[in-house]
Amino acid sequence: MIQILLITDGCSNEGESPVTAAAQARAEGIAVNVVGVVDEGSIGEMGAREIGEIARAGGGMSRIVHSRQLSRTVQMMTRMTVAGTIRQAVNRELQQLFGLDSVGALPPAQRAEVVRVMDELEETSELRVALLIDASASMKPKLPAVEEAIRDLALSLEARTGSSAVAVLHYPGESGHPPCTLDCDWTHDAAGLPLLFSRIRTKGTTPTGPAILHAVDFIRETCGKIKGEWDDIPPRGRTDSDEVRSDYVV
Repeated sequence: MIQILLITDGCSNEGESPVTAAAQARAEGIAVNVVGVVDEGSIGEMGAREIGEIARAGGGMSRIVHSRQLSRTVQMMTRMTVAGTIRQAVNRELQQLFGLDSVGALPPAQRAEVVRVMDELEETSELRVALLIDASASMKPKLPAVEEAIRDLALSLEARTGSSAVAVLHYPGESGHPPCTLDCDWTHDAAGLPLLFSRIRTKGTTPTGPAILHAVDFIRETCGKIKGEWDDIPPRGRTDSDEVRSDYVV
């Protein structure tokens, strides 16, 4: 399972629409989750709307948080995406094999066994998380919280039984270069991740759409094409600026 986890304050202002880019990622089997660290006022409201739209188009989930909540939220969203992907796949198999809508329609004994297997898969399935960090000028005071979130996420992934890896990219890139920069290729080692922040300099515009597409290219080149987990499944659920969607589809 592979996901892009975008950390941004919203309000992209350069290049392709981030909503269109997220839809393209979803079409390739990559969930796009978005954590918004937005400011107060009208600019923050615009950013929050964009964040919700990106997540809906990307088949993922979104949440608006304060900087102090960022670390816990990043870990929670990553694990919820894994659980949601497994749940969706299991429900689809039950529908095809038995004509059942969900695990809840099974007899109690069978339901308990399926839930046990799902819980096990959450811990043992291979997982890759491509963290995409908005490093535009407005994000400068928020980067220390982003650094802490990355370190804690990597440690959380290391604690899983299954193979887990994280890659880190930030945008905008250097002038005349791709829209975002690869700071850390896929790694299972959390120890070196905090050091990468010495390379990140906040600056310039916010090309969120091109950065998402660049992250998709990176995933495709390093992981191969992912099977379409969500083909023909329409997005549903709600997006709220104060809480995670509880019934998202991934």
